[in-house]
Parts: sequence; C-alpha cells; structure tokens
Amino acid sequence: MSEETTAAAQATAPEQKFSIQRVYLKDLSFETPQGPAAFQKQWQPKVNQDLSTKSAKIEEGLFEVALRLTITVSDGDETIYLVEVEQAGLFAIQGFEDQQMAQIINTTCPNMLFPYARETIDNVLVKGSFPALMIPPINFDALFASAMQQAAAKAKEAESEGEDSTTH
Repeated sequence: MSEETTAAAQATAPEQKFSIQRVYLKDLSFETPQGPAAFQKQWQPKVNQDLSTKSAKIEEGLFEVALRLTITVSDGDETIYLVEVEQAGLFAIQGFEDQQMAQIINTTCPNMLFPYARETIDNVLVKGSFPALMIPPINFDALFASAMQQAAAKAKEAESEGEDSTTH
C-alpha cells in the first residue's frame, strides 16, 4: 500500500524544472574621479564591496534574477575608483514549493551569476589600468540563512510587542 501511496504522490506532484535561459550584463558603471592623479600617487587603498540581489517574475515559470556588485576603492576620503556591475539572468523555474523557490532565487541563481560579475569587474579594472581585484567567492546560502533568521527575529519581536500592548 505504501508503494501505491508513493506512486500517487509522485503522479500528482508537479515536475520540478530549473534551467538558465540567458545570462546578460544589465548595467555597468566605472568611474575614476581622480583622473590621471590616481596613477601618480602612492595609495593605501581600502576596498568596500556592496552586494544586492533582486528578482522579478517575468511570466509563469520564468524569473529574472539580478546581482548587483558595487566596488569602491578609496584612500582616506578620496575615491580612487568605483565600479558597479548588475549581472542578470533569466531562469526557468517550475514545480517547487514556495520555500524551495525562495532558496533557488536567492542562492542558486546568484551563485551562477557571480562568476560573470566578477569577471566583468576584473576586465573593466584592467582596461582602466588598475590591477584585477580577484574578488573571493560569496556564500549566498549563508547570506540567505542569515537574512531568514533576522526576518524571523523581527517577526517574533513585533509579535511580542503586540502582545505587550494588549490590555485586558
């Protein structure tokens, strides 16, 4: 009987599909506010990296996921250069539950886009006469888990504040 139950569950469960339809550069910006002075000084550079992702449902089963990396290299208050890349992809994703879908969109897709963004940044820097940065890998799974924990903590905090203000 358990074999029949398993077979019935598999028959009613939608088929899970995941594939990359396209990877593309959505936006690119490179600035060297110092101009030629950037090459005439000895710098003690400080690298700041900002990262964000966003997603949009294009149509049923098709999602655009965009990874934005902003790298600012400065020396004290002076910016040496700033490079910003938005690497995007179209992903066909079907048959997953909401929790699995959130995990795929926020971890799997950015993991696939990151090497393209990193390569674009290095290429732009080299063309701007700066050394490549060799940005280290990012653990999107850990970032997603941390964001989920923070959201759960905020929800619990809001819930407990609501209980405190209730009068009997």
